[in-house]
Amino acid sequence: MLLIPAIDLRGGHCVRLYQGDFAAETRYLPTPEELVRRYRQLGASWLHVVDLDGARDGTGANRAVIKALAALSTLNLQVGGGVRSLQALTELFDAGVARVVVGSLAVRQPAEVSSWLERFGPERICLAFDVRLDSARAPWVQVHGWTTAAGVTLWDALLAYPTGLVRHLLCTDIARDGALTGPNLALYRECLARFPKLQWQASGGISAAQDLQALAAVGVAAAVSGKALLEERINLAELRPFLPDASSPASTSATARS
Repeated sequence: MLLIPAIDLRGGHCVRLYQGDFAAETRYLPTPEELVRRYRQLGASWLHVVDLDGARDGTGANRAVIKALAALSTLNLQVGGGVRSLQALTELFDAGVARVVVGSLAVRQPAEVSSWLERFGPERICLAFDVRLDSARAPWVQVHGWTTAAGVTLWDALLAYPTGLVRHLLCTDIARDGALTGPNLALYRECLARFPKLQWQASGGISAAQDLQALAAVGVAAAVSGKALLEERINLAELRPFLPDASSPASTSATARS
């Protein structure tokens, strides 16, 4: 399983929201560029970037910051938030973004997004479905920065796409996001049971190394973590198995002695 660090951008700053609530924002001091360098030094190969302003308003307000991060050519960027047109998609690709995340439009207009997947290929586009679980544990999709119920379950949203067209899918349990209460393992087990051929990315609730180990045991392809890494709740030795370019303990020690 791959660990993908995540940063959320609002007004050009790195922030975290609690369960998607824009009124419950925590702003972090490192700049986005500093975080890119930090995560690269840890051994990350990918960075997940969310334009929160774009997700809520569709404005792409943080596009200049995202372009600057892509220009660093340090990490592969997976970027989402407010991608609601072919123009927005191609602008991100032209800026050097490796993979674009499509959320609200993936639910509202699956035929259009399917045409994008056919045009650019399944490696370049990741669908993102943010869900709230009801009393029966059914995952209902939320859109537009988690402010609106889409009226479909995660399973029905995925069935709107032709078999084999989608490869990467990011699923966030909103109730776990930013709460550091542990990931929803039961949800991801069901995801894999229903759609075993997808490369599932799990997001929400990660707080400790045990959470990463548990997700790896479930079989997800990647874990996306923001707050736990921003607050350095997991040490390098614990992160190393999930970071492809992390230095080995021996090389780290040798570097420290030199």
